[in-house]
Amino acid sequence: QVVESSQELHQYQVEIIHRLARAAEYRDNETGMHVIRISKLCECLARGLGLNDHECHLIRHASPMHDIGKIGIPDHILLKSGKLTAKEWSIMKTHSDIGALILSGSESEFLQMAEVIAGSHHERWDGNGYPRGLKDEEIPLVSRIVAVCDVFDALTSKRPYKEAWSVENTVAEMKNQSGKLFDPNVLRTFMDLLPEMVDIVQQFSDSSRQVIQIQRKTS
Repeated sequence: QVVESSQELHQYQVEIIHRLARAAEYRDNETGMHVIRISKLCECLARGLGLNDHECHLIRHASPMHDIGKIGIPDHILLKSGKLTAKEWSIMKTHSDIGALILSGSESEFLQMAEVIAGSHHERWDGNGYPRGLKDEEIPLVSRIVAVCDVFDALTSKRPYKEAWSVENTVAEMKNQSGKLFDPNVLRTFMDLLPEMVDIVQQFSDSSRQVIQIQRKTS
């Protein structure tokens, strides 16, 4: 009974984490499928990099919280369809620190990893990222994993301010950012797993969510 209760508590914990992540994503993403794709992409990449089962399990459930700090960004900035001004961009960048603060102080391994990811997934391999300008292996590996997966999903997805990029153009741009935005080894492993990554993006596309919703309404 103790084991069953522990497993049930663990399942509730995971469910709450994913629901909170989706709540944040719904503010600037109509379907909320982005967090599901990130979860799957990050787990796949982590396995490819040789992380153990426990670490892969953690990043699967912690990575959806990467942008939780966006709930602290004003709507007129977060939902703006045009280019942000310098002042607006400086405010937008605070979502990393806001997210880390929201997730801080927990004894949960999921939330501890989520705190690290939220606070550093916008750091760059060349040191020109934010919020602290970390570089190379100063950036936690889990954040370097999320950075690659997040950009791939962002570029291949339609957003209010842009159309979806083709996989070919996305790959070309990401390879151009190797050693700049991305850890070269993490990016290389991602590219080795590209067919699996494309399958994940297609399987959990925003349009697939819309189809599911229509089926539920008509059933």
